[in-house]
Amino acid sequence: MENQIENILVFATNIRTENDKQTISNVLNQNSEIDQWTLDQEDIDCVLRIVSDTLSEEQIINLLDNQNFKCSALE
Repeated sequence: MENQIENILVFATNIRTENDKQTISNVLNQNSEIDQWTLDQEDIDCVLRIVSDTLSEEQIINLLDNQNFKCSALE
């Protein structure tokens, strides 16, 4: 069984409202390179977790930036 941990990218975002979530949801769901994603809006950092075998942190940051959201990688 392969270890999938390295395919999980974790970000702090400013996706705070349900409208924000809906906006980014449409973008993330349409991206075929994203296998799965979750958003924890109850966390102070509004943590976005993305599972992707192909996308880099920089690509995700640019994707959210194009939708006028702030996003930074969490270690």
